[in-house]
Amino acid sequence: MSQSLLEFLVENEPAFRKSRLPALYSDFQTQRTLNPDGYQANVSAWRKALRHIVSSGLAPAGRGSAPDLFVLHSDEQLLRALESKQYGRPLALGAVVREALAAKDLIPLREFLDAKESIYRRSWSVWNLASWTMKQLGVADFLKKDSLPSGQFVVVANVEEAGKAFGAQNGPAANARSRFERTFTKAHFYRTLNDQLVEGKHLSETDMDILLRFLSRDKSAILYDGNTIKIKSPAGACAADEPDQITTEDASIAQLRELIASLTHQTALLGRRIDELTAQAKQAVAKSNRVAALAALRSRKLAESTLARRFATVNQLEEVAAQIEQAADNVQLVRVMEASGAALASLHARVGGAEGVEEVVGRLREQMAAADEVGSILAESAGAVVVDEAEVDDELAALEGEEKRKAEEAERAEREERERREAEETRRRLAAAGEAPRGDVKLPEPGDNNKDDKEVRAAEDMMSRMSLTETPER
Repeated sequence: MSQSLLEFLVENEPAFRKSRLPALYSDFQTQRTLNPDGYQANVSAWRKALRHIVSSGLAPAGRGSAPDLFVLHSDEQLLRALESKQYGRPLALGAVVREALAAKDLIPLREFLDAKESIYRRSWSVWNLASWTMKQLGVADFLKKDSLPSGQFVVVANVEEAGKAFGAQNGPAANARSRFERTFTKAHFYRTLNDQLVEGKHLSETDMDILLRFLSRDKSAILYDGNTIKIKSPAGACAADEPDQITTEDASIAQLRELIASLTHQTALLGRRIDELTAQAKQAVAKSNRVAALAALRSRKLAESTLARRFATVNQLEEVAAQIEQAADNVQLVRVMEASGAALASLHARVGGAEGVEEVVGRLREQMAAADEVGSILAESAGAVVVDEAEVDDELAALEGEEKRKAEEAERAEREERERREAEETRRRLAAAGEAPRGDVKLPEPGDNNKDDKEVRAAEDMMSRMSLTETPER
């Protein structure tokens, strides 16, 4: 086992490289003053290794007991488990355990379970202050032994990891769960969450006791009195309506839930038993074994009658559970209605009731009427301004006429420009023909609207008789 445990550390702990094993297995206590950084690195590596060994279930435990995932059994058996043929035993493991105890990373099991105050509360006494001072000065080394402290120590880091897993499963999800669903007996809680808090591992009974104390005392996540467990409702889920202690109602609910779960498990077992007896009867008939077939059928009948009674009991208990939940909902509803009534009464008192509101509205209307009257008086004193509508119409007509004249002028200018371009185009074509008109005949100019139509026709006739080719000489 020793070699396999060391191989586990080499494979899973980065600090346990083969090149570092000689230093880790040596007596490095002398480095506390000579090489403080190296000493702290070795101590930190061993403390992390011990946490990992315990959480993996590989740490040695008591004879015949299941491995504890939260408890380190510090004794000779642990040293033998870590012993190596090449490096021997870890000589400074005692110093590592003492450092972890001083830092509260390890806490004696009985001290952890019996503590009334949270483990996170640090109380300074004269002895603690003196020990801390001596440790800082290096004097404390003379008061300590080299041997490994023996005992059972709770690994706080492993408990905290399980607490986080519990919080992830039962934190916000508990908002949608009733008080009935959040109440357990210790045995029911153990069976329900045993394999859900540490991946791939089952908690021992000691581990469960540690976890319950941690969740109730140090995290205030549950209420626990040693027998009954109630998961606290998160903030915002009417937690104030529930008592901050385990009541007789909670104990009754927890026992009822455990009984329902037990009977449900029994029905599943009886169902499988009936299937097995049916198969046995068929096999006996196939082998012509009439006696065995009759025995299997009789046993099946007994199992079926027992199963029917179990189902009837479960149905009755589930009906009782439903009535309890309904009664709890009714209590909560009445409390909400009572609180709502008190809130409405307080609000009505603040506004003075219906009479007070009518009085306020009446005063408001009076003040609004007074404001209107003051406005009218001020308007009369300033003189009213009278607008002559006829003058306004005349000014509008003048503006429209001005806009119309501008539009006509723009249209006329555009037309003249178009006629000028047409006349210019005509001259260009005549020049391109090689002969321009002579004499007194001239083309009408653009915009010359007073020219006689005859002159225009004469010019057009001359243009039509013009020859575009020269007459050959004879």
